[in-house]
Amino acid sequence: MSLRLSLVTLGVADVARATAFYGALGLTPGASSNAAVTFFDMDGVILALYGREALAEDARISAAGTGFSGVTLAWNLRDRAAVDDALALAARSGGRLVKAAEEVFWGGYSGYFADPDGHLWEVAHNPFFPIDASGVTRLPGDDHDQA
Repeated sequence: MSLRLSLVTLGVADVARATAFYGALGLTPGASSNAAVTFFDMDGVILALYGREALAEDARISAAGTGFSGVTLAWNLRDRAAVDDALALAARSGGRLVKAAEEVFWGGYSGYFADPDGHLWEVAHNPFFPIDASGVTRLPGDDHDQA
């Protein structure tokens, strides 16, 4: 058995609103989506949107979490212009720009937006993590032909 990130579920206040936001970013809901949950295929990882209260209930925890959750999602792009474009698209689509893109200490270029429910996304150009021909970010030096 190998540990893999298969699905990321975001607890959202309004599934329809969140679905519209991510649709505006270019994602298409999967056929198994319904009014209670939306699934997006992100080339090997599925992004799910599910009601925050229902998700907390399923995990048997309080839905009252506030502030920084200690988690960000990341979107790595091929160049700085693409980072700027993605942040602008997120803002136009109903997201909130949290930090404008800038050169960062580790040698890349990144900024942050929050989706309508406050989930943080880092949008970055990391020149040290290559993006293959299919658009998948890879760790340098890893052999990707083996499963």
